[in-house]
Amino acid sequence: MSIPDPVLVIQTAFLGDVILTLPVAQVLRRLQPGLSVDMMVVPRTAAVIANHPDIRETLIYDKRGADSGLRGFFRVMKAVKRRDYRCAIVPHRSLRSALLAKLAGIPVRVGFDSSAGRRLFSRTVPYARELHEIDRNLRLLEAVGVDHAAHDAPRLYPGEREKETVTEFLAASGTAGAAPLIAIAPGTVWNTKRWPAERFAALAGGLARRGFRVILVGGPEDAELCREIAAAGGGIMDASGKFPVLGSAELIRRSALLVCNDSAPLHLATAVGTPVLAIFGATIPAFGFGPTGPRDRVMETRGLPCRPCSIHGGDRCPVGTFECMIRITPETVLDAVISMTSGTSGTSGTGGRGSI
Repeated sequence: MSIPDPVLVIQTAFLGDVILTLPVAQVLRRLQPGLSVDMMVVPRTAAVIANHPDIRETLIYDKRGADSGLRGFFRVMKAVKRRDYRCAIVPHRSLRSALLAKLAGIPVRVGFDSSAGRRLFSRTVPYARELHEIDRNLRLLEAVGVDHAAHDAPRLYPGEREKETVTEFLAASGTAGAAPLIAIAPGTVWNTKRWPAERFAALAGGLARRGFRVILVGGPEDAELCREIAAAGGGIMDASGKFPVLGSAELIRRSALLVCNDSAPLHLATAVGTPVLAIFGATIPAFGFGPTGPRDRVMETRGLPCRPCSIHGGDRCPVGTFECMIRITPETVLDAVISMTSGTSGTSGTGGRGSI
């Protein structure tokens, strides 16, 4: 088996999508160590793959900014063409990504048969809806001679600067001790994927009163939400907006557990090996974006005829009840956190389930 060299992996979607694409580069490099693998992403996701030993170079496509429109597209395409890639792996199912690989003259172009640009690929692979997104992406490698790539968790590599900054933050918080550190990531782009703020606040306060160290993580866009939750009780640390993405990953890595929605922090935790308690509302793990670790667990409300309401969630509950989230109580989640951190929650490799 000889994979065409060099390879460009194109994934210009959200942060979580980039993280779940990393196993493609990891497996390629493990099978062919001398292979050069570059990755094209958008500016807001580029930092997460810094320091990754299996990514030679990160290419930035600022498709909603400096590279927007036809002029920007052709500028990026010409830059890619000059690099003379021999193979493009395109998990992103957009027409623009497929067209870029085609016009850049990359001879081997692999994507899903469900892509909007499927006719522009030289080889396609069925989009297996029953698989986890990691395994769906790895199936693309079959088109370049990889018979079967076993599930491979993404890996992230916080640098020394991130590690030092996190150490200083935790030391300055005045909460050092032996009690487990619980990270809570309450944010998400989609409103119907967010457990209500008052429930996160009740959970955080309950954990703090029981002696856990609690820290809130998220980007600058989550700062207001986290301030509201931090006000629920003393001893709740708020790290939202204080770290770049790899700093947040390092903070999650040092935590005993992450509690989050169906959102990007879930995948950060997967990539640094921290157990996850993921709360699913509008969406379901069967879409392929749930946690996969041996100690992970999902909390969800089963049996609702309206669920799932869409693959991404939305701005508001389409039936006006939001039962999928409302039925998940802070007490139920608190009990699950205590169980998971005491080592009494045995789960399978596909994650445990907490049905309401």
